[in-house]
Amino acid sequence: MSLEIIPFEPRYSSVFRDLNVTWLETYFYVEPKDAELLENCQASIIDEGGYIFLAKIEESIVGCFAFIPLNETNYELGKMAVDPKFQGLKIGQKLLTFAIDFAKNRGWPKIVLYSSTKLDTALYIYKKYGFKKVALERDLPYHRSDIKMELVL
Repeated sequence: MSLEIIPFEPRYSSVFRDLNVTWLETYFYVEPKDAELLENCQASIIDEGGYIFLAKIEESIVGCFAFIPLNETNYELGKMAVDPKFQGLKIGQKLLTFAIDFAKNRGWPKIVLYSSTKLDTALYIYKKYGFKKVALERDLPYHRSDIKMELVL
């Protein structure tokens, strides 16, 4: 089983949405900001200067993540999801490694992510890769977010 990480193409919009909705509905629920980003990811992420990448095994898309622009030099790592049938194969860690390398190659100063303290495994992996907890601002777009982390590159 060979994993390939590929850039977004519009034909994968529904797969990107479905992977994320499955993840969200497993742990939380789809919030208005999620719906905005997922229903038209081309307009809300790509056309705004962001990036989406997909994990592909053979002809199946099994995972994804996005870099959502916060401003001209900072991006949020978000919308990371792995198909439940493929969890436990370290696909999320491969996506995270790819994301960090991508950001470094672009010369970005840091990567920001928002998560939930309910997600012990995810937080453990983020810490393992060097992400540090930072102050959480007010008025976040997601109710589930109760922790903010950064990786200075």
